[in-house]
Amino acid sequence: AFPPALRKVIYTTNSIESLNYQLRKVTKNRGHFPNDQAATKLLWLAICNIEDKRARERSKTRTSTRASTAGGLVEGAGTMGWNQALQHLMLAYPERLEPHLG
Repeated sequence: AFPPALRKVIYTTNSIESLNYQLRKVTKNRGHFPNDQAATKLLWLAICNIEDKRARERSKTRTSTRASTAGGLVEGAGTMGWNQALQHLMLAYPERLEPHLG
């Protein structure tokens, strides 16, 4: 029921939450780390694995040459239209957003 600009932001937020969930799952299974470097290394490797998996999924669904970048990463890819999406959310849920934006 939301316009395309808002759906794009919502889907991006879902991707971020999915990444955070997967990173929490990796660290939860380890318990504790001997030092910060060990934790950083584990998170870096997890992010690489997650991005590789997502790149494979993107390559299956996209046929454009832009999707085939080195390592599967799409550098500079970001979500535009946050302001427009926020305006739509303000119209739909003013009571929820006004305390945070005012």
